[in-house]
Amino acid sequence: MPLPKISEARELSDEKLSDEIVAIKRQLFQLRLQKATRQLEKPHQFRQLRHRLAQLLTLETERKRAASQSAKEKK
Repeated sequence: MPLPKISEARELSDEKLSDEIVAIKRQLFQLRLQKATRQLEKPHQFRQLRHRLAQLLTLETERKRAASQSAKEKK
């Protein structure tokens, strides 16, 4: 399964973006629990979820910086 594209994440609203970040962090926690109890069946999910989380956090940071830049320009 290919890694998710950041273009898909750019279409999300700010609220959906935050919800997605929380959901992925929860999934990563569950995967770590499965790994600790030796019940992990799909170890490739770690890479995919970490990749997606990095994309979403980057996008969130970009939006925050853009908002602060526009606020500075208005002053």
